[in-house]
Amino acid sequence: MSALKVLYISQEITPYLPSTVRADLCRQLPQSILEKGKEVRIFMPKFGNINERRNQLHEVIRLSGMNICIDDTDHPLIIKVASIQQARMQVYFIDNEDFFQRKCDVVDEDGNEFEDNEDRAIFFLRGVLETVKKLRWSPDVIHCHGWIAALAPIYIKRAYNNDPFFKDSRIVYSVYNDDFKNNFSAKFAEKLKINDISDEDVADIKDKEVSFVDLTRFALKYSDGAVQGSENINPELMADLQNMGDRFVPYQGENYVDPIDALYDKVASSPKL
Repeated sequence: MSALKVLYISQEITPYLPSTVRADLCRQLPQSILEKGKEVRIFMPKFGNINERRNQLHEVIRLSGMNICIDDTDHPLIIKVASIQQARMQVYFIDNEDFFQRKCDVVDEDGNEFEDNEDRAIFFLRGVLETVKKLRWSPDVIHCHGWIAALAPIYIKRAYNNDPFFKDSRIVYSVYNDDFKNNFSAKFAEKLKINDISDEDVADIKDKEVSFVDLTRFALKYSDGAVQGSENINPELMADLQNMGDRFVPYQGENYVDPIDALYDKVASSPKL
């Protein structure tokens, strides 16, 4: 039997960005899962505050070059990669001059959220999935960390549901205490639509400004499992998480590896929701 393949899509990972609960977990969890015998691939945005020279990032020419169209504008996709030598893992970075060259991540130097964060999220997720296809690697489980990865569930379940690389993929979504303050625009649902995504699929967020709670609920709706990544999260979301029953892993502190590993096995062997 072949090893289970787990794709990690994360907003941040140490050592490329400063230490946080999520960044540290997304560094350690893939290594622990790799050591348990599973295959892993890791993707994150190439934010401008990542030091490319110190972290030895380099562009992968054979994976770069395609354009991703958002709201009738083409944006070139650049793929970079770096190695975490002590873990024998590679991290792939999604880059684009318009979205990820500024010297901050999701907020500017004054702490203000970037107005185009919704477009950056769309570009990032589509870039990840297209790159995974170019790698010719079919994930059994896709584990998403952070709201910038929140579109993976709808894309996998609707836009890529018949794609041979993703038709059997299951989604696990981790919820963190990373609420954004400025809602996404009322055009967000229309902008994210590609392939077979219909108005009915995005009815929960269509023609409305989308809050963090709205976006998280939308992600959970199309997910096969969920994890509480922060000890304290938005209380409006706890009922949604608990409604997932045995496909929900509550906050585990530092003892998260075995429960999450068991969740991967559970969702991978269960019917696709």
